[in-house]
Amino acid sequence: MDPRLNVDAASSDKNSLPSLSSLPPEIEEGNVEYKLKLVNPSPFRFEHLVTQMKWRLREGQGEAIYEIGVEDNGMLAGLSDEDLDASLKTLNRMAEKLGASTTILRERIVESMGTEQQRRACEVLVRKVPDDQQFIDLRLAVLGNADAGKSTILGVLTQGEKDNGRGRARLNLFRHLHEIQSGRTSSISHEILGFDSKGEVINYSDSRTAEEICEQASKLITFIDLAGHQKYLKTTIFGLTGHSPDFAMLVVSANMGVVGTTREHLGLAMALEVPVFVVVSKIDLCPPATVERTVLYLEKLLKGPGCNKVTLRIRNVDDAMTAATHLHSTRVCPIFTVSSVTGQYLDLLKSFLNVLPPLHNSKEQERLTQESPEFQVDEIFNVPHVGNVVGGTLLRGTITEEDTLLVGPSESGYFAPVKIQSIHRNRSACRIIRPSQAGTLAVGDFDKCTLRKGMVMVALEAKPQSCISFEADVYVLFHCTAITIRFQTTVHVGSVCQTAILEHIDKASVQTNEKARVTFKFIKHPEYIREGSRLLFREGKTKGIGQVIKVHPYNNPDR
Repeated sequence: MDPRLNVDAASSDKNSLPSLSSLPPEIEEGNVEYKLKLVNPSPFRFEHLVTQMKWRLREGQGEAIYEIGVEDNGMLAGLSDEDLDASLKTLNRMAEKLGASTTILRERIVESMGTEQQRRACEVLVRKVPDDQQFIDLRLAVLGNADAGKSTILGVLTQGEKDNGRGRARLNLFRHLHEIQSGRTSSISHEILGFDSKGEVINYSDSRTAEEICEQASKLITFIDLAGHQKYLKTTIFGLTGHSPDFAMLVVSANMGVVGTTREHLGLAMALEVPVFVVVSKIDLCPPATVERTVLYLEKLLKGPGCNKVTLRIRNVDDAMTAATHLHSTRVCPIFTVSSVTGQYLDLLKSFLNVLPPLHNSKEQERLTQESPEFQVDEIFNVPHVGNVVGGTLLRGTITEEDTLLVGPSESGYFAPVKIQSIHRNRSACRIIRPSQAGTLAVGDFDKCTLRKGMVMVALEAKPQSCISFEADVYVLFHCTAITIRFQTTVHVGSVCQTAILEHIDKASVQTNEKARVTFKFIKHPEYIREGSRLLFREGKTKGIGQVIKVHPYNNPDR
């Protein structure tokens, strides 16, 4: 385990950190660079350091972490105040040459034997928005039971005003009248939180619009607010599968604990392999003993065989920084305790979100960029004077204005050509959309087939084929009895959501905690499914996960 996860958080404050013996050894890949010192480098050495920083920024898709005063093997040597100041000046010069900015995240006091001089090590965030992007973009799904305070926390984070204890902060997030009246989210809404190059939140201004936030932000967090009530589970699953979030934030109420759909939402995130962190809300409503009991139960649940996580309570900035840099690469699950009424510990959550790195590394992102475009449709709009607009997520490839793509499949299984007239991201016009980015595409008065959720837009040369049936390896998480042939269930594959029948099983039946190779057949119309895609299926209390192994092309006899 990373030694940084064993820090005694109670012994440190916001500005200085406790003494540690070492960090994990430096690795060549990734966006973390160790430097013992950077004092008066020669011109040749300086150019080499700048090239190295450019590489680390590329690996982190615009963000790099520099550990100053640390040897390559991870040993904390520390520097004198004079050498540390000189090293930081050199680091700033390197960043300026690349057009990047630097922010000191934390400092460590290093105890050195045989000397009274205090030595320090420093951790610095270097940030530069990639030349081909407007900002560094992350998507974060918000999960949790109804009345856990999900929408309220988002309202406080994005608007900067504390809640009044009666739900005032969440009102701007709701999209329907019945949500305002009941206080419960029933649809998927998006909110944005922007950080500048120094890590300061830029949302908090009365006149600041979404367009201005996007223009000024170096890093943008898009929150996908999902429904917590069991009644809207289908919508929540669609948000997790169709919107492809990078991370998931599970909100648990301190006074109610793990109740309702909390376990179910956690299980869905684990099944889809989405990194999770936990926020315990409403700590102002109950005594510390109740908060402690809720956190202890969460730790027991997360450390259990179903999750197998390493929990880390976030008590200070050091914990937040450590958790952010390890969330996507290890089994770490941070636990925050916050209050939307008093604002307690919300600054730690903001610091965590500011440092949270992109999920995909540079090599994977480059590979996705070079593939043929595939855009999954999860929303349909009809805008006056514009025509049809489709919203969704680009899974691979790139799409630019004036591109001609194929959209489908229709109810009869065919794909129709369509021309992209304009592209918008986060309510701002743009000319190109890249892998893992969400956006809206205007396609004009498209009347060749009825546009719907679950469709895809692919390149003309891709020659896509729709399917009505496919084979999958599945694992049944829960079922009351045994699943046999002709069992009907709702299948979720990406943005596809449709009822299907089990046509074939490679054994007589399959029960809870059993695996099987099965064949699903959609009952309504064909869909576009990729081999290797992850799937969820559910029917009442029955739930299972799986992976698509083989797709059977659909041949419409009426065509």
